[in-house]
Amino acid sequence: MFEPDRTNYSEDDHHDDGSSSGISPWVITFADMVTLMMVFFILLFAVGTIEDKKWRQIKQSLSAALGSDTVSEAGLRQGLDVIADPLDDKTVHAVDEVGAMVAKEIEEIVSEVEEFVFKNKLSGEVQVSSDARGAIITISDVVLFPAGQARMTLPGKRKLRQVFDLLKQFDYNVKIEGHTDNSPIRTEKFPSNWELSASRASEVVRMLILDGYPPEKLSVEGFAEFRPKAPNNNPENRAINRRIEIVYQRGSIRKRMIDVINRKSVSR
Repeated sequence: MFEPDRTNYSEDDHHDDGSSSGISPWVITFADMVTLMMVFFILLFAVGTIEDKKWRQIKQSLSAALGSDTVSEAGLRQGLDVIADPLDDKTVHAVDEVGAMVAKEIEEIVSEVEEFVFKNKLSGEVQVSSDARGAIITISDVVLFPAGQARMTLPGKRKLRQVFDLLKQFDYNVKIEGHTDNSPIRTEKFPSNWELSASRASEVVRMLILDGYPPEKLSVEGFAEFRPKAPNNNPENRAINRRIEIVYQRGSIRKRMIDVINRKSVSR
């Protein structure tokens, strides 16, 4: 009977690619599947994640458009999720238009105040800036009040009347904020800096009303020493922190801009 020649045949010639390495074929397939799933979820995470810088830009834009003093991270995300579906092109355009108008008006207020300060040589006594609250005119309380008191000096009244000529140009709600340094005070009239800061802001409001500013457009807040602009570590910085801030509120400006847009829509 014929038998095959086994002279050059060995175990090495007979092998299975899937078993010679000692790894079962299903393990390789399973590892490939796990790797693909990991890549898939990484891509989902990357697509769903907004860069921090872009997220803050979105937050600032919405704050400007909606007239909000503060927008929390969680609240903003939840708000975006809630309003994402109902938004249409008309709504988006309206929000963009209001936000742009508010931002432009605040810029114009700041520019007008800067020009006023320059013309009246008030640099160092009156400053202007803007933030999430709106346009802010800051007056050093060294100009307005004696130390530890809330009764305005005669030079302070003259200074405030100068500022009043500026304030009446803009027909918006105004919030008067009182701020102190961290020097403690404990008198019968002012048990703490809370009372002192609120009383100074109230004195400014009283003077504005006497000069003819509409009282319904005014409000008062006292912050004591808890909103410092500089560290209370030397006399110069403490003087910076003792101040009155006149805030053209962003929400009031936004309301006026919406009224303008509504009037434009009705007239079309």
